[in-house]
Amino acid sequence: MSGSKPEFLRFTGHRQFAQRLVLATLTGRPIHISKIRSSSPSHPGLAAHEISFLRLLEAVTNGSVIDVSYSGTTITYQPGLITGTVAGAGASVGDVIEHALPANCTRGVTYFLLPLALLAPFSKAHVNVRFSGPGVITSATHATGDMSVDSFRTAVLPLFGLFGIPPARIELRVLQRSCAGPGGRGGGGVVEMRFASQVRLPKTLHLNRRPGRIRRIRGVAYCTGVSASHNARMIQAARGVLNSLVSDVHVAAQYDPAPLVGDKAGGAKRKMGIGFGLSLVAESSAAGVLYSADVVAPPEGGVVPEDIGTRCAYQLLEIIAQGGCVTGAAASTVLTLMAMGSEDVGRLRLGREVVGREETIGLARDLKTFGASAWGVRDVDGGEDDNTDDVTISVKGSGVGNVGRKVA
Repeated sequence: MSGSKPEFLRFTGHRQFAQRLVLATLTGRPIHISKIRSSSPSHPGLAAHEISFLRLLEAVTNGSVIDVSYSGTTITYQPGLITGTVAGAGASVGDVIEHALPANCTRGVTYFLLPLALLAPFSKAHVNVRFSGPGVITSATHATGDMSVDSFRTAVLPLFGLFGIPPARIELRVLQRSCAGPGGRGGGGVVEMRFASQVRLPKTLHLNRRPGRIRRIRGVAYCTGVSASHNARMIQAARGVLNSLVSDVHVAAQYDPAPLVGDKAGGAKRKMGIGFGLSLVAESSAAGVLYSADVVAPPEGGVVPEDIGTRCAYQLLEIIAQGGCVTGAAASTVLTLMAMGSEDVGRLRLGREVVGREETIGLARDLKTFGASAWGVRDVDGGEDDNTDDVTISVKGSGVGNVGRKVA
């Protein structure tokens, strides 16, 4: 019946909030989310970063209908056309959508970049978004566990090439770095992503071979508003752990002055986003296999740079020891692209710990709710010389591709 109301998929709670909105946009299925922090006595309903993400969705789509209840604990979302950056339909500065994050945002900017990168390949036009405002945190976040923009650029964006989406046409510019401000809120950074690789359907991925051996390690040590010597101290501590294991280790140093952020009343500006951190990425001898680690100093301080460097190096070694061809930080992106691809069975080798993460299991459930096929899971049988605890995930593509952007 042409006049019938759309059937909403119903969810509860705030977990996987951005993930469910992305899947709804890609598949064209309207959703209803209730009981969003309804039991919280002090902060019920949508958080600042979730409201900002809804505004970002509204900016890159056309025809989307978002209805939020008065208390903010219930929303309904009917997805529209993924238009990307279109003049007069969201692009406010040239060919770029300017998206400002509020000062009370506690999530890193990669909370917005990861889902935006999933939507961009299926857009009608290029997706160019500049994140600015007092709430942009470019570093990793200590409390919420978001990765830094450096790990996103070097360990996540190259994986799009495995699906026939050329990474050469994806550009991430860090115009102003920042760490989390007092209490983990706000930063004042500026990041611009230009995604010009649009496809009809992602290619079927077969990444179930051996992960190979680590051949080199790259990284970025960054600090804002503190002495530039913090970078050298973090790099030296990290190399003290890694040099005995890998001969090719190179970590770049990036220093930025602390960004100046003014208050709403237009008073004097103050320095924000002061801190330092380290991002490391290990490249394997097998094509497409990357491992990343992020450690940042907490906003309250009390940590010396040597501790950050040593912890990041050991964290990278732990992530490599988990095995598989994709880390937990990038698994959701890869598995979602596999599910949205052509109607063929793709295979991905993952470490058992990555498969058992709450985020991975939640993604499998959400994909099935949105109509995708269930995953096949089996142990890796690589023979006597491949004595690992990895598992192979088989994902059948739904073939929906760009159907989400065809909804009028």
